[in-house]
Amino acid sequence: MRNPSASGDILVLGEVRSGRLHRVTLELTSKARSLADVLGGEVSTLLMYDRIDRDPRTIVHYGADRVTCVRDERLRLFDQEVQSTILSFVIGSTGPGIVLAPATTSGRTIMPAVAAMVGTGLTADCTGLEIEAGTGLLLQTRPAIGGNIMATITTPDDLPQMATVRPRTFAVPEPDPDRVGRVEELTLPDRCFESRVEPLGHEGSSGDDVNIQDRDVIISGGKGMKREESFRLLRELAELLDGGVGASRAAVDNKWIAYSHQVGLSGKVVAPKVYFAVGISGSVQHLAGMQTSGLVVAINKDPEAPIFRVADIGLCGDLFDIVPRLIEGLRERKGVSG
Repeated sequence: MRNPSASGDILVLGEVRSGRLHRVTLELTSKARSLADVLGGEVSTLLMYDRIDRDPRTIVHYGADRVTCVRDERLRLFDQEVQSTILSFVIGSTGPGIVLAPATTSGRTIMPAVAAMVGTGLTADCTGLEIEAGTGLLLQTRPAIGGNIMATITTPDDLPQMATVRPRTFAVPEPDPDRVGRVEELTLPDRCFESRVEPLGHEGSSGDDVNIQDRDVIISGGKGMKREESFRLLRELAELLDGGVGASRAAVDNKWIAYSHQVGLSGKVVAPKVYFAVGISGSVQHLAGMQTSGLVVAINKDPEAPIFRVADIGLCGDLFDIVPRLIEGLRERKGVSG
């Protein structure tokens, strides 16, 4: 039987970056809604920010029963100690049975500290969440042993059950504008903002380092690219399609492109509208990182490559012949000179 002391309520740690509500907040809130419906509990989403570009009430339309906003100018720059203290304070005052957070840089920094502060465990980088029938425990699925197996973990003895989830793991449903919930401003004591850290500033990514998870089109290259210089072709194609450049683990291991571009269980999970897999064979680890993409286009000279099994469009041939033709064709259509 399910632990009778375990609450069916779920707390979601939302994310606001430089004043912008991150998509992962809506992903986790909507997933939490489906889990809470099984448990008969409520969903609360916590936001910490100094400014925000959207009305927090929007989150109610994606499944939250309550949106708790901590708005303070001292949250302008990320401070792990402050945000960990605030989250642990909210957990202690509301008593959720489950706490979910994004497996982003900030989420991965905050959640281990919070787990230690509240005396519970943490399952990191989950790619699946379900409620176990009969026990009501959270089934937390994540890659293990270098991505070679998928492990399902439960934490029956320590509460709350806590997990971080990779962005783009869950789809964002259509909002329900008629859904009713409450938005509250939470004023915290000054001790919640005490920190041994003094943030000095913030430098955002630019150019080639733009987060590929935010792109609707991704062109990824694999071992078939053969060398670092070949990624110039993918960048040209990405520029024409207003997309981003991704890569397989093999390409990153060969130092042809930075790790921030890696797609897969040991990299980033992406779900663009269009995904190009160029010179990528299609290992299980890579497929798990892009299988929820809208349209998959595979380019590979091996007709038996596993990537073709998940591709909507498969082009079997030499990528160094096919990609330049695609670039030329797009340039002609757009009237852009080479």
